[in-house]
Amino acid sequence: MKIRILILAAAVCLAANADGAVTRRSAAVGELAPYCAPASVPSYADVRFMPDGKSYVERSDDGKKLIVKDIATGKELSTLFDVTYTRETELPNFEGYIVSPDASKVIVWRDSKPVYRRSSTAKYYVYEVRSRLLWPLSKDHERQSNPLFSPDSRMVAFVADNNIYAAKLDYKTEVAVTTDGLKDSIINGAADWTYEEEFGVTTMMSWAPDNLTLCYVRFDESVVPLYTLPLYQGTCHPMDEYRLYTGLMSYKYPVAGEPNSKVTVHSYDVETRKTKQVEFPGGDPYYIPRIEYGPSATRLMVATLNRDQNRFELFSVNPKSTVSKSVYTEEAKAWIEPETYEQLQYGENSFVVASSQDGYCKYYEYSYAGAKVSVTGLDNADATAFYGSDALGNRYFQAAAPTPKDRTLYRINRKGVAEVIGENHGTTDAVFAPGCGAMKMTYSNVTTPPVTTLRRSDGKEIRVLEDNKAYAGRVASLVSPREFFTMQAEDGSELSGYVVKPAGFSSSKRYPVIMSQYSGPGSQQVLDRWTLDWESYFASKGYVIVCVDGRGTGGRGYAFRTSVYRRLGELETIDQLAAARYAASLPYVDSSRIGIYGWSYGGYQSLMCATSDACPYAAAVAVAPVTDWRYYDTVYAERYMLTPQQNETGYNNSSVLGRALHLGCPTLVMYGTADDNVHPVNSLQFVSTLQSLGIMCDMFVFPNMNHSINGCNARQVVWARMLDYFNQNMR
Repeated sequence: MKIRILILAAAVCLAANADGAVTRRSAAVGELAPYCAPASVPSYADVRFMPDGKSYVERSDDGKKLIVKDIATGKELSTLFDVTYTRETELPNFEGYIVSPDASKVIVWRDSKPVYRRSSTAKYYVYEVRSRLLWPLSKDHERQSNPLFSPDSRMVAFVADNNIYAAKLDYKTEVAVTTDGLKDSIINGAADWTYEEEFGVTTMMSWAPDNLTLCYVRFDESVVPLYTLPLYQGTCHPMDEYRLYTGLMSYKYPVAGEPNSKVTVHSYDVETRKTKQVEFPGGDPYYIPRIEYGPSATRLMVATLNRDQNRFELFSVNPKSTVSKSVYTEEAKAWIEPETYEQLQYGENSFVVASSQDGYCKYYEYSYAGAKVSVTGLDNADATAFYGSDALGNRYFQAAAPTPKDRTLYRINRKGVAEVIGENHGTTDAVFAPGCGAMKMTYSNVTTPPVTTLRRSDGKEIRVLEDNKAYAGRVASLVSPREFFTMQAEDGSELSGYVVKPAGFSSSKRYPVIMSQYSGPGSQQVLDRWTLDWESYFASKGYVIVCVDGRGTGGRGYAFRTSVYRRLGELETIDQLAAARYAASLPYVDSSRIGIYGWSYGGYQSLMCATSDACPYAAAVAVAPVTDWRYYDTVYAERYMLTPQQNETGYNNSSVLGRALHLGCPTLVMYGTADDNVHPVNSLQFVSTLQSLGIMCDMFVFPNMNHSINGCNARQVVWARMLDYFNQNMR
């Protein structure tokens, strides 16, 4: 349940069909299209820096070329790839690309097909820039995944049918690195479902700097229980093979307390074609969320976690001898935060690791011998990204400062003095060129759509890539900006919130309110950034939107985040009920017409609130909700709750099912039947529990849709049905 993916997904819509069969519903579906801003805001997201740190690649307007431009001048330097100007193989188009480490080659692909949320297979091709030759990455496998260039750009490792292959580009040949890959049993070099979803990784391979060794993680998922979901013909990308008889989607999914894949690390010698298994002190680690080579061919860095995810250990491994040495260990009172392994960076003489050991997230630099070198961050504020260091020793990072709702870019010099680069309020994101001499910076706030610029590392603007002025003019009449406020939790903690007021707002009127929240550990919705989505549309229909980030959410330090440890749903519910009382106290709010909405973890929280004692809501909407953490995957559920065997009371208290008798308001549940993340059993078991108690709720189902419920107008139907439900119960 990766938070950044869910928040973004909740704002994406597609164009509507002009279907007037049911006038009331179709009108809302059609009207929602302009509010789906993230799908249409130009952001220059595809600008990528070249390995030299002095130029970047930009895709042409027609999508058929990759053009190299000079950072300083914007001058076109060369055409890296042109789909209409290739030799040996012709393609009508391409979907994406990877530039080799020395920029002599490009991998392009097309006809991609999703596997899970982040993974896919595709038809990959290798393009040699100098000769303009284009050829299939593999002649033996029609579809591949996870292509990975060797450092010298002369080989590409890839995965096909759960096995790893090494393509030698000089000879256009390929060698099988592994042969034991088997569906639902053995995966080599790619992540299983749980690693992909919860550790945010798809490729589990790394080339040695000398190009002579390929290391990889092998997953033995044979002991993981098989999960099966039904598939129907449907009408959105219909599967006609299931017109009369239901199909099945089966995959390995470990629910809380069940066995995970057994993971091992292996090294493959390119010259001898022999494979060795790496040995670790005390046996194989339980989780290996990352492997990556450091600067030496004898230094494979392996990040490990215990099952409870409260102990992180980083090993330096010599793949030739298979000897491993621990270089960093951290133990936490609650959980090790994902940033610890997700943002690891390796330099020539040291590595950087994120840690909240002093109460707030900072980036700690250690030598490979384990000695602390430097600390990057701010006092009393979470650092949220580390971008690297330049030749002068300046370090660049992002932090949730000056307030938790901001994301500000900082540079800290060798003396430890930090300075702001760019704006000190709102949201500033950056992508740095190799060497940190230049960056692509994107800034937005609640009233300013994203502005993307190229800048020097000191913040001086080189050139504007996209100011979105035209877009801002088009949507000016649609925007209902967020107004920020703070309130106190029952324990005295300060909670951040925002309110979106209706169009034509009058302080003398009393409006219905929709409480919007996600509430999951480490998440944040109360941020000073641009957004245009369903909230503005609902405000145009006369609703006030109120959102409060309760205890457990991000940007407020480790103690605030981990207050929910082993008791998910308890403090979040207390805080959302307090937020409802706060909303009811506002002079322009009708306290008898307050509803609550959420998606995924937010859907879970909506149901927890709707089943609370003295439920204050007139209606609740839960989309793809968890209803019992026993149904959810091991990594996410156990990170915050441990296993059901270790924490039976916590699981019982956090279950919506045990609270169903207290459902205190009309409730609508929506979900996709092919949701491989939060399974339909969550919603169905909740409904079944209500039925056994003689209690009714409403349900709206999306056949063959996954957790995001997107495509063929489905997302707009979600919002339209939600608006219809609140109109029925609160107008």
